[in-house]
This record gives sequence, structure tokens and C-alpha cells, in this order.
Amino acid sequence: MKKFLVIQQKKIGDVTISSLLCEHLKIHFPACEVHYVIHEHTLAVVEGNPYIDKVIEFKHRYRESKWAFYGFLKSMKRETYYAVIDVYCKLESNLISYFSRSAIKISYRKWYSKGIYTHTLPYVKNTDTALGFAIENRLSLLSPLIETLQKPDLTPKIHLTADEIDAAKQLLAQKQIDTSKPVIMVGLLGSQPDKTYPLAYLAESVHYIAQKFEVTFLLNYMPSQKEKVDEFLKGCPKETRNSIRDDVFCPSLRSFMGLLSQCNAYFGNEGGGSNFSKALGIPNFSIFSPWISKRAWFTFSKNSANRAVHLSDFRPEILSQRRKYLRKNTLELYAQLKPALFLKSLVSFIEEEVIPNP
Repeated sequence: MKKFLVIQQKKIGDVTISSLLCEHLKIHFPACEVHYVIHEHTLAVVEGNPYIDKVIEFKHRYRESKWAFYGFLKSMKRETYYAVIDVYCKLESNLISYFSRSAIKISYRKWYSKGIYTHTLPYVKNTDTALGFAIENRLSLLSPLIETLQKPDLTPKIHLTADEIDAAKQLLAQKQIDTSKPVIMVGLLGSQPDKTYPLAYLAESVHYIAQKFEVTFLLNYMPSQKEKVDEFLKGCPKETRNSIRDDVFCPSLRSFMGLLSQCNAYFGNEGGGSNFSKALGIPNFSIFSPWISKRAWFTFSKNSANRAVHLSDFRPEILSQRRKYLRKNTLELYAQLKPALFLKSLVSFIEEEVIPNP
């Protein structure tokens, strides 16, 4: 029996997308066993995934202690893998790959990766991609093992239990949310400040939706972000505030995903929430940070239920700027992405993908 190791440290969105590799391996090698190395805080997105036989958690303490990390690396020698696929390709995953017993080791082509891996692949440059560079690059890592993918258009999936879905339904009922009206989850904050659309602009966008449609808004946030929630709410007129239910809160990532599965749409910052909505089949309209590549992360763009906006849609010349410049000047660039630029597109999205047909 072939055994595979897939390595994807980093953030929740990355782990969600890279789980696709596990599914493709199971499709092409039905009797295989797939192990998945991920950071411990991302475990929730792969719970119940039938294409992953073993999750290997990379603990936070491995970064704090060299001895703890060395102990982890030694433990990787206990398994013999047919192939290792390192999606992360940074020092930590380089070492995991090096210590893993496997004749086939695959990763990206970088100046430091040649001596570790048997196969190194360049980043793809297919500008006509509908999958997005983030997925195209990951799928390319399967090419040394699989000549032609049977299902190249597979989407990542979140696997919720019946109990988790029922709990979300019960929460909405307990909070007396009228589900006969569309329920929209608002991705209020990005994973970091330079991935967060200005709250005043987001409030303006939500107000515009509330004026045109009878909907209920839920907010995606953590308790530590309540101050930002209050800032957002202050920017919303009273009549819009009445459509926002900030009291509907989920204490865990799994319960949030359950709640998102019961929503009619996601609108807000590109990131974990937008990736989850795609994995759950929920229509989504995402706002990209100016320094994040839309070509890379706007995945499955030809599906009309997935829409996104980026400053480069209106100022294409910014694509000529280096990523370092874009990141340094994110706040100034965000200020140029005013809601008026995309509100018509947002309304079209809601009319076509969110409002039930009569």
C-alpha cells in the first residue's frame, strides 16, 4: 500500500485549499494512505475529511524549542512514505521533508530546494486560469505522480457532521432569525490589518445592500475583536443597524462553519471566510487587499457564485508595482477602493445568486 505525506503549514485558507491534494491522491490511488502535516490551530478545517487518514499536528512549541522541533523531526522517521509533497516549502517543511523516509520528494523550485527534493516544480504562469494560481500551483505538485487528473476542477470541501449542521439551525431558531429572508455573513475583519477593508467603507456597503434588499446580516468576528465590531456598527445608520445581528456568535471555528453553511451568502474580506464559503458551496463576494494577488487567490472565478473585487480591477496599473510597495502602501491604496466602484456589481451578485427566484 502506498503511503503519502502532504505538508501544508501556515494559515487556515492554505490548509483548506491544499486538502485538495489529499482527495486527488485518494482518487488516483484508492488503496493509499494519506497523512497531512498542518499547524495545530488549523485542525478544524480538516476534521471529518474522508480523504485524510492521519493528521499530523505541527505544534506551536516546535517553533519555540529547537529540541521539541528536533524530537518532531525524529518522529517523522518512524513512517516510510512512497512520496512526500511539500506545499509549504519553507525551512520547517524542508527539514520535515529531509527527515521523512521517502524515495520521492516533491516541492517548488527554489534556490534552496534543489538538494532536498527529487522533483522541483516551477510556479505556474497560466494567466487564463479559472482555478487561480493558488490551486494551479498546488496541482502541479502532483504531476510527478499523476499524469492526468481525473477530476481537475475539484473544489476544496469542509466536511460538517449532521450534529454540527443541526446545532447551527438551532442557534438561528433560538435567536429568532427569520430564515425566509436571505442571511448574509459579513467577513468583518481580515486575518491582519493590511488584509482588512476599511470598516467605514464596509459599513457603507452593508448599508447600500440593506436599502435595496430585505436581508439579515451576521458578523464573523472573535471576542477579542469586539472593539472593531463596535467601530463598524457606529458607521451603520440606525435602519441598517436593525438588520445586523451581532448577538449571533459562534465560540469555535467548527460552529462558525456550521453557521456559515446555513447562510445564503458571504460578503466581506477575502480570506478564511471566503475560502470556507466556497468549500461549503455558499455564494460569496470577496474584497481583496491591494497587496494580495487576485490572480492567485480568486479561485474558481468562472463560477458565477464566486465573485471578487480588487483595486486593480479599476486601476490595472498597480499590477506593475512590486508586492513590497503594495503592502507598504496598503492603507493608502485601500482608501482608493471606494464602495461606489463596485456596488453595482455587488447588487447584481445578490440579485442573481442570493435572492430566491420567485
